[in-house]
Amino acid sequence: MLAEEAFGTMCINSASRPRRAHRLRPDSDAYPRERAELRDGLVALGPRLRRFAYGLCGSLDDADDIVQAAYERALTREDQWHPGSRLDSWMFRIVQTVHLNRVRAERVRGRHLEPVDPDTRMGADGARTVEAHLRLDEVRRFIWTLPSEQRAVLLLVTVEGASYKEAAEILEVPIGTVTSRLARARMAICSFAEGST
Repeated sequence: MLAEEAFGTMCINSASRPRRAHRLRPDSDAYPRERAELRDGLVALGPRLRRFAYGLCGSLDDADDIVQAAYERALTREDQWHPGSRLDSWMFRIVQTVHLNRVRAERVRGRHLEPVDPDTRMGADGARTVEAHLRLDEVRRFIWTLPSEQRAVLLLVTVEGASYKEAAEILEVPIGTVTSRLARARMAICSFAEGST
């Protein structure tokens, strides 16, 4: 009798859960409209995805490659997207996954370093402008030394303006983890700024 009661409770609990949005299905009547919405949304997200990818990897060329791979993955797996859900969260997660896969692959194959031309790093003339650019480069380089989990949270919350809840959904971690990672990243940046002035 207990097994039947447990099964009945399980059925009641699963029936009371809210239903997820349907997936994008080619056999659906709404498929052409939903697919067009997906593609329009992907185009509109381009600059945000590129900025996020650049923040993760530190190179515009690599960021473009990551975003391109994320677009390819999204389009080949468009049936995994749920119309009516947050496309930006889905795409940020794909970008982060592509980046992490590339980092793991680089560990196996070995890293490559790009030469830096100091002339291309300069801004307008003037000591203050040069100092500001140098300081900004120092902070950027320091941010890239943060663990990737902290860097991803920092970029989503401070650069992309995501709420803690949105960042938690994108990264698929609890809100407390987002708060903790963000606090550690901010403390590390403050320590770096105080120590290097």
